[in-house]
Amino acid sequence: MSDHYSTLGVSKDASPEEIKKAYRKKARQLHPDVNPSEEAAEEFKRVTLAYEVLSDNEKRRNYDATGDEQGRAGFPGGAGGFGGFGSGSFGFQDLFDMFTGGGGQSGPASRVRQGQDALINVSISLKDAVFGVEKTVELNTAVTCKSCEGEGTAPGTHPETCETCHGQGFMQRRVQSILGTVMQQVECPSCQGYGTVIKHRCPECHGQGRVGEKLPLTFTVPAGVNDGARIRLRGKGEAGLNGGPNGDLYIDLNVKRDKYFVRDGDNLTTTVNIPMVAAVLGTTVPLETFDGVQEITIPEGAQSGDIVTLNGLGVTRLHSDKRGDLQVRIQVTTPTNVNSEQRELLQKFAELRGEDLHEGTHVKQKHGLFSRLKDQFK
Repeated sequence: MSDHYSTLGVSKDASPEEIKKAYRKKARQLHPDVNPSEEAAEEFKRVTLAYEVLSDNEKRRNYDATGDEQGRAGFPGGAGGFGGFGSGSFGFQDLFDMFTGGGGQSGPASRVRQGQDALINVSISLKDAVFGVEKTVELNTAVTCKSCEGEGTAPGTHPETCETCHGQGFMQRRVQSILGTVMQQVECPSCQGYGTVIKHRCPECHGQGRVGEKLPLTFTVPAGVNDGARIRLRGKGEAGLNGGPNGDLYIDLNVKRDKYFVRDGDNLTTTVNIPMVAAVLGTTVPLETFDGVQEITIPEGAQSGDIVTLNGLGVTRLHSDKRGDLQVRIQVTTPTNVNSEQRELLQKFAELRGEDLHEGTHVKQKHGLFSRLKDQFK
């Protein structure tokens, strides 16, 4: 049999506040969402049982007197009255289980409940997705009530042992069955199975142990995230009922479209318009990028659709410090609304190059291996 005081790590003369503080600390460390191991799950059950017994004055007295793990009073007379059963902690529930095979409620239910998970949507820019960013948002959530510290009771009061079920959380009633009259275990209607009643509810949280509040939340968006990515923040969801652990917070990311850049995997693409003469002669143009202004060298004879690659100026690979490339597509601007002098100069230019203004060249299509195999199957 485990020692409830040792389980919570408190002394036998610990105050209710010390017991509650010790339980909260243990519960946060052992909750399945924080520590999913089987050993932690079993320890979490032991810690919760210890708190349920030691936080109830009557159960604590019974536990100190009899050693019964559930804090039950046992039968009068102790070992002298039922010496054949061992210690004097043998209670009515044990006797009931002997005849019914057990399986009923073994003790009062805990008021402590884990908080709900929460989901929010957050929009970020493409630049934020490239480099990562620290975001702060306003979060409407439930937090532990500061007035009662999650207990749900008015200041200076605590849950009191239910007078109907005497802290058991359940009652016995006689019912008729094919086997005759049997005893059936039912939830106590006075305390709803908790074994305690809150006669004086906290005016701030109305007995819930938590209140609604708007809080600033700061979180980190890792570099390289994609549109639609989901971030999980453990323990940042709603506070639980009556001091229970928080749920988790899920953040769905929406990467907004950028005015100039488009993401293609780990690369960024953009288009730069250049004048026809600049494309013919070649030039250097400044380009505003996410890394500041970069000089783009346009080679002589550049054509629309040509790509200039700036290595390492693309998207950061997720969970890495390496980056893709920035691919700049050249778009040659054809002059419009030329005047007579300009037209004459262009015609002279064509004559000097021996170009026929009324003749076009049919461009051959380039088919790769995959295209040729596809054509064969057709």
